[in-house]
Amino acid sequence: RGSRRVSVATVPRRGPAGMEELLRRSVPPLPPYETKEKAPPPVELRTAEFVRYYRALEAGPPRAELLTRLARDFGVDHGRVAEFSSKVLQAREQRRELGALLQAEDRLRYYLNPQYRGLFQHLGRLEGGLRFLVELRGDLVEGLATKALDGPHVKEMSGVLKNMLSEWFSTGFLNLERVTWQSPCEVLQKISDSEAVHPVRNWVDMKRRVGSYRRCYFFSHCAIPGEPLIVLHVALTSDISSSIQAIVKEVPPLETEDTDKITTAIFYSISLTQQGLQGVELGTYLIKRVVKELQKELPQIKTFSTLSPIPGFTKWLVGLLSSQTKELERNELFTKSEWQEISELTGDSTTETLKKLLNNNEWVRSEKLVKVLHAPLMRLCAWYLYGEKHRGYALNPVANFHLQNGSVMWRINWMGDTSPRGIAAACGMMVNYRYFLEDTASNSAAYLGTKQIKASEQVLSLVSQFQQNSKL
Repeated sequence: RGSRRVSVATVPRRGPAGMEELLRRSVPPLPPYETKEKAPPPVELRTAEFVRYYRALEAGPPRAELLTRLARDFGVDHGRVAEFSSKVLQAREQRRELGALLQAEDRLRYYLNPQYRGLFQHLGRLEGGLRFLVELRGDLVEGLATKALDGPHVKEMSGVLKNMLSEWFSTGFLNLERVTWQSPCEVLQKISDSEAVHPVRNWVDMKRRVGSYRRCYFFSHCAIPGEPLIVLHVALTSDISSSIQAIVKEVPPLETEDTDKITTAIFYSISLTQQGLQGVELGTYLIKRVVKELQKELPQIKTFSTLSPIPGFTKWLVGLLSSQTKELERNELFTKSEWQEISELTGDSTTETLKKLLNNNEWVRSEKLVKVLHAPLMRLCAWYLYGEKHRGYALNPVANFHLQNGSVMWRINWMGDTSPRGIAAACGMMVNYRYFLEDTASNSAAYLGTKQIKASEQVLSLVSQFQQNSKL
């Protein structure tokens, strides 16, 4: 309580002038290159003052203003960068000895450091500072996504902080923890709240997800103990699951595990609990660590696979129907006979009614429509996952994540997720990415290097059906 009174006194006055004063006091200047090793130690009080000031600001415009000023006014010294860039060029042109060139490059590298990096470093050393930096990056990520924050300076600062967090949150500092029904109540609550893929309905549902034939793990950081950063849910089964309904069903069976029945591990949900760690490589490490953990506990497990959502498929499909209609006044995604049946069922020979039905999930109520859409949507989904690219890599973010980890696009499952959310996102479809442990390194290298996707016969056959029956 005493420290609370002191903090009010040390927080600078509000408003632009107070903000300016706070930043000048909190952000350490970049010391001269020659004394960089002997830079003065941080003034802890000033760093703590920055944390108090920031937390006292309301979320939204006041914080956005502080972050914008920090990014814009305390970035890289462009004059110095230009000066040392020309010195590097000079050293190359004059063919000076290698030592002189390396020295010039080292100076350039030093002056490429933005000034606010020093503040982040001091904050990282403060007790509770790492947690604060994750919050601050969360505000940056959200602000950039909602356009409350904008501009190249802010994007750059978010990237610099992401790289710093990537070093601080590397595997050596992370602890793997398993969640059971006996775990502390607040941990179970956090796991439940952060579930982004298949929302937890109630405590009975939560108990099921950490009970028999289920495993739940999370990473915590040594500086933020017991706090879940990223969570992975696993179902232990006898085959590769094709529907999420069977995994997250309402009533928990009161059975003890029969290990003879377990041959397969299904990763069915991975959720980041901290927005500020977006882009920091945690998911890949978590999956690898959990595989090792399961191999130790249940060595008979030989099959590792995901049951993954396909976010964005419905949106992509509706967009495609709109653009095809505009361009061609006819539809080229379906065969003639398919379109005839669809038109008869919707009572509309244009794509308008179908688009409406896909947008509001109504089509699932018609058994006949579900039947006629089965074949075309399966091949369109295969193309969306396998053929649609962003800079040469899979457009779908979940596909891109698992393919980067070296998995195989294994099987597309019709009506794999019949929840309203599953129907709205991907017309009810889900996909398995299978991890063949002996091949993950070579698959990952092939995907990252030559953008080559490893896929099963089922997926490739659906892709070739798409190429024959649909035109894009």
